[in-house]
Amino acid sequence: MIFSTLEHILIHISFSVISIVITIHLISLLIDEIVGLYYSSEKGMIATFFCITGSLFTRWIYWGHLPLSNLYESLIFLSWSFSIIHTVPYFKKYKNYFHLNVITAPSVIFTQGFATSGLLTEMHQSEILVPALQSHWLMMHVSMMVLSYAALLCGSLLSLALLVITFRKFIRILSQSNNLVNETFSWGKIQYVREKKNLLPKTAFLPSRNYYRFQLVQQLDLWSYRIISLGFIFLTIGILSGAVWANEAWGSYWNWDPKETWAFITWTIFSIYLHTRTNTNLESVNSAIVASMGFLIIWVCYFGVNLLGIGLHSYGSFPLTSN
Repeated sequence: MIFSTLEHILIHISFSVISIVITIHLISLLIDEIVGLYYSSEKGMIATFFCITGSLFTRWIYWGHLPLSNLYESLIFLSWSFSIIHTVPYFKKYKNYFHLNVITAPSVIFTQGFATSGLLTEMHQSEILVPALQSHWLMMHVSMMVLSYAALLCGSLLSLALLVITFRKFIRILSQSNNLVNETFSWGKIQYVREKKNLLPKTAFLPSRNYYRFQLVQQLDLWSYRIISLGFIFLTIGILSGAVWANEAWGSYWNWDPKETWAFITWTIFSIYLHTRTNTNLESVNSAIVASMGFLIIWVCYFGVNLLGIGLHSYGSFPLTSN
């Protein structure tokens, strides 16, 4: 009872802290001058990580197995994975450290919010593992798969942000070119006189703004590639360990189960991403488009297939599927 109470307290504390972090981000969008807001959000993400870690560890001790046996536990583990993706580069103090909490904080609050919602209340109390899950491969396979989902989702969101910035620039350039075509010569002559007077301030401002945008796109592309590469490694290990576990449990390495099929599709999509990203003849936008497609594929693989309630990975009903 004490362990269960402690777990719920830690979960609610982490949810409250991450809500404050989101609020700080919204305030920082309006007030850029307050530098302390950024450091407060960073400390909030670290506190969230330790709270979720404590809740998972408490549940592990109480129930005697890694908390990955149902959807509720896997969602909490997924939110922990999002927070650790932010925490590791923060503690390593990378020189080109990107503010990942812009991506990880909303991801944590989304997964925790759904896990603690009324829809999954009956799964908050863990049960005895079904025979198929009573294996040492549970920790290896399911943890690798959930970690891969978190990393691939974060990397895909960074690629989506890259696409938004790139296409906004393209639309702005296109609209400016259309305006130039529609202008008459006399109006253009008047504009030339006006622009001549303001030539120095504009030439000083535009290069700096373009340079900042260029640096942001480069950072998004770099960190997206790093995180997706890590997630791809986790996904590969998860699929291979799952194949070995399937052979022990069901007598076959691969059964083309819906979950297995979509995991293979996810692996294929991100292998295409890595190929396009490492190809010097292709621009970063091409790989970002592939990663954006992968974002939807991951959610189908992780959550969408569970809604079907069929296949070897569905243990009786939707709430009991985990990986």
